[in-house]
Amino acid sequence: MLTANLQHLDKDYDVVVVGGGPAGMAAALGAKETGAEKVLIVDREKEAGGILLQCIHPGFGLQHFREELTGPEYAERYKQQVLDAGIHVATDTYVLDIDQDKQVKLLSGTDGVRLINTKAAVLSMGARERTRGAIRTPGHRPAGILTAGLAQKFVNLMGYLPGNKAVILGSGDIGLIMARRLTLEGVEVKGVFEIMPHANGLNRNIVQCLHDYDIPLHLSTTVVDLQGRDRLEKITVAPVDSHFQPDLSKSWDIDCDTLLLSIGLIPENELTRRLKIRLDPVTQGAVVNSQMETSKDGVFVCGNVVHIHDLVDFVSAESELTGRNAGLYVTDQQPPGDNIRLVPGENVRYCVPHTISSDRTHTVYMRASQPMEESILRLGDVYEKKLRYVVPAEMINLKVRPRFLQNFHGETLKVDILPVDNT
Repeated sequence: MLTANLQHLDKDYDVVVVGGGPAGMAAALGAKETGAEKVLIVDREKEAGGILLQCIHPGFGLQHFREELTGPEYAERYKQQVLDAGIHVATDTYVLDIDQDKQVKLLSGTDGVRLINTKAAVLSMGARERTRGAIRTPGHRPAGILTAGLAQKFVNLMGYLPGNKAVILGSGDIGLIMARRLTLEGVEVKGVFEIMPHANGLNRNIVQCLHDYDIPLHLSTTVVDLQGRDRLEKITVAPVDSHFQPDLSKSWDIDCDTLLLSIGLIPENELTRRLKIRLDPVTQGAVVNSQMETSKDGVFVCGNVVHIHDLVDFVSAESELTGRNAGLYVTDQQPPGDNIRLVPGENVRYCVPHTISSDRTHTVYMRASQPMEESILRLGDVYEKKLRYVVPAEMINLKVRPRFLQNFHGETLKVDILPVDNT
């Protein structure tokens, strides 16, 4: 059932999923698979699908569906599965709060406030883009400065071009994809500027979106000034040193009327904080166990609201696991708790989940802190895996099987990525 009318909803549900993007839909299907009879997805947009609806480029579904799809095609396949499974979807509806008794407060512009009860909640609100205020770019506040995702929405869904001459600050995947998209629409893209000494987007996007269209990528370079009152007229860029301090003596000006910001994503955890769930300061998402359950009993999380993913295929796999565990929770079939805590070590920024069990197979997601050529991924002294290379932009996923942990008797397991000559 797909509805924007809260009066059509039931009063009680087994699982309520907050967010109807790829994570939310996959979690709802997972919950259905493991016995949750009544499942509800709540999405604040007019249509479920999340960010996929504006991602009209191909490259989705290569792992999950074994074929290449566009974002809307990927979302449509999931939506059809959701409706076929009898899952209720409430669109144009906002989740105001979830109280200690798991009573969910919904708000709709047409029906006002509605309270429903649930046995378990899955949070899959996704992420939002960092804005100019996060990096304190100096200069005036003229028109023409916007995030890459907003520009993508303008171009792909609304048919508006943001300008004629564009510069992109940051090398996140959305920025790289928009460099190609704007070029195809006739916009002159002057270049992509990244403050880090390495790119923050997938290598395939650097090749397909920049190299194939002769768009220059300037590493260790950032914007130091913006000129223009009513409309952006010119920006000043400068190289930075190892401490990220700009060298103004080597700065130069670029004439442009548009600056797109692709400077990272932040998990959207306002509701999570309201529930007083423990957060990881590195990922800025919830701390989770191997079942993707948070510090609050019966509240699970998945997708970009936990940590930022590269591929929607990874989101789907993680979220289906989350949904299945939520379904097991409401049917009292949860497996025993975890007994090992994962600790990020050398060249590892974070690990998700934060704890695992020695008697089950787990997929652990992590990111490297720095790029590295041939290296060794090491779990304490119980497991090693050789990696051809690691870069912070590409998430590492490792399948940890019980046989690796048979002889492990500690409480914490350190995860390191080490160069081959140091192992």
